[in-house]
Amino acid sequence: MIVVRRDLGMSCGKIAAQVAHASVMAALDAERNRNQEFSLWLQGGQKKVIVKVKTLSELQEVERKARESDLPVQVVKDMGLTEVPPGSVTCISIGPSTSSKLDPVTGSLRLLRGDIDALGRTWNSSHA
Repeated sequence: MIVVRRDLGMSCGKIAAQVAHASVMAALDAERNRNQEFSLWLQGGQKKVIVKVKTLSELQEVERKARESDLPVQVVKDMGLTEVPPGSVTCISIGPSTSSKLDPVTGSLRLLRGDIDALGRTWNSSHA
């Protein structure tokens, strides 16, 4: 599960890069620290679900809930070389884990869909 902030105005490419960072960080952490979960995730197709929040405070609340539920969390902080200031928290990964463990934490979040243009602006405010 990867949770992306939507208030930073990141482009589609920037979001893709941040999600990739989150996925790699989660996989490497799981391989090192939870090898059985990592193996199940790897053999099961490496499922990734990308959801969104509007603000940093919402992202931090999801992170808090995940940690309270003993789920592994990785925080992605951007280096600030392109679109966002250095140290900006762009997204988090939670897991890999089972849906039964993830859903209580992230089940109410909306999927990140094709609702952004090349500049990261929403094309339909109902999806923001």
